Amino acid sequence: MSSENTTQSLKSIYDHLSLLYQHALDAEKEYAADLQAIPQEWKNSARNLVHYLALRRHDIRPLQIQLSFLGLSSLGRLEAHVLAGIESVLFALKRMADVPFDSGSDRPEPLDFKEGDQSLTQHTTSLLGSPNSERLVRIMVTMPSEAAEDYALVRQLVEAGMDVMRINSAHDNEQIWEKMVQHARRAAEETKRSCRILFDLCGPKLRTGALEPGMAVVHFQPKRDARGMIVTPALVWIGSTPPSDQDKTASAVIPVDQGLMKALQPGDLIQFTDIPGRIRKITILERGADGAWGESRQSAYLEKNLPLQLVRNGEVVASGTVGLLPSLGSFILLSAGDTLTLTPEDQLGRPAKQGSDGSIVEPARIPCTLPQVFADVKPGEPILFDDGKFSGTVQEASAQGLKVIIDRAPPGGAKLRSDKGINLPETKFSLPALSPDDLVHLDFAAEHVDLVGLSFVSEPSDLFQLQEELKQRGKSELGVILKIENRIAFENLPQLLLAGLREPPFGVMVARGDLGVELGFERLAEVQEQILWLCEAAHIPVIWATQVLESLAKKGMPSRAEVTDAAMSSRAECVMLNKGPFVLQTVEFLVRILARMRDHHHKKTPMLRKLKVSEGRFRNSEP
Repeated sequence: MSSENTTQSLKSIYDHLSLLYQHALDAEKEYAADLQAIPQEWKNSARNLVHYLALRRHDIRPLQIQLSFLGLSSLGRLEAHVLAGIESVLFALKRMADVPFDSGSDRPEPLDFKEGDQSLTQHTTSLLGSPNSERLVRIMVTMPSEAAEDYALVRQLVEAGMDVMRINSAHDNEQIWEKMVQHARRAAEETKRSCRILFDLCGPKLRTGALEPGMAVVHFQPKRDARGMIVTPALVWIGSTPPSDQDKTASAVIPVDQGLMKALQPGDLIQFTDIPGRIRKITILERGADGAWGESRQSAYLEKNLPLQLVRNGEVVASGTVGLLPSLGSFILLSAGDTLTLTPEDQLGRPAKQGSDGSIVEPARIPCTLPQVFADVKPGEPILFDDGKFSGTVQEASAQGLKVIIDRAPPGGAKLRSDKGINLPETKFSLPALSPDDLVHLDFAAEHVDLVGLSFVSEPSDLFQLQEELKQRGKSELGVILKIENRIAFENLPQLLLAGLREPPFGVMVARGDLGVELGFERLAEVQEQILWLCEAAHIPVIWATQVLESLAKKGMPSRAEVTDAAMSSRAECVMLNKGPFVLQTVEFLVRILARMRDHHHKKTPMLRKLKVSEGRFRNSEP
């Protein structure tokens, strides 16, 4: 290419970039009112967010390719310093031309790239405390109830690397929460480590309500090997109360009337015809003060009032019946195409009623814990249940209930139970983000914790309400965490970030569970990327949440996918772990992952440390 053509090509790229630069500056006029309301020390962060929003209104992929061919920055890492990134490329283009060309304006030298990164670092420290020396990413841990009584557990978590304790207000009570706080403060002081405390408000509770009691049936069966041979007979406890013997585990507890109970002796047989009509027997092994142990080499189903006979030496010596049994867990079996009625909470849910010919006489129904649903939901809007296991469409809506047609369910149908989440991704609710319970719990939070989590935030007014409530309690300095967990919050994220910058410190939690349900799990990866980009542009710390290393915390062994997810979490400023019996080991495991990833990755930028593998195989065993 001739020198003239090269200069023209560079000039074309230069003009394109200059136009983007100007659009970024012009966006400040569009957001002038928002910028005016932000404190001076945070204004540059807000301006940078506005510049980034302006830039992302354009598809600059062809321009990125052209820049990469020239060996220049392709603008893929300018979130934290938009104008500086563009300006540096403009400066380089101008210097590359054989013949200087008129830039059209006298721009200053490139801005300081460090300012954006330093702002994010400062804001993160202000909100979440000082970073650990071996890693930049903080670790947040949700507290189990036993943390109120087990100080040693809390101290071990702090020593292992917990930087933030999370208290979930959906569980326990103020007495338990206060003990958790006391343990965290004591552990931080004794270990000389930073440990902030987050109190997570529940927000409006949108879940399935109570169902009618299920059938009262008891079932037992022996354990068999792969060939069907009995390995262990079923161990059965005959008594009205559970056995006190901690060394034995009963396959079933069968209450019987007192007459039969008093007559039981070791070696006796309890004989009966079970619900399916099969003759079954239980051999009595030993007698105790409050019951007797028996065993059976057969499976059986029993229900209340089922007749029993006590057989000794081949003769019936007593008779009785099965007593009151606890109800089994209630559920509704749903398949694609089924109709489900969502009712107010005062109506118990139940399965569909069928006619004698098997046809549905009355569809299944289940209550909803949030009355506002019946005022705000409109026909045609989607609805999801149980973390997206079931999805449907609202056909009819009234104050008496919602008629829902199930569009998708697991093959063969699945069980919907009470206390399962309900998601309405396209419904606009006319209720505040703070529930009456939240306002009560906020009194505790204002007195005891460092951070408050706002659930189901959707628009700036939700944040303003929380900030006003904190001011009334004299705690406007408390940090606020906005939980992005629904479609509306994601779509309103730029406005939420600008609102939060008015009264820092604050951060954002990517609540990937509900977010994935509402937006579709196939979109979750790109959505969490966009949240990370926007928050970095605003210099706002991000908490990576929901089921991180979940299998390790609950079962003691992580999956490969979870380890990869944990490594990806190093792009956020904090990672949240849920509670589980192996949570201490999970914190230790995550610390090691984050420490290793620090050498390889920071945000989106690969860190090119020396790789031992580059020296060839077997030269050094160190990774």
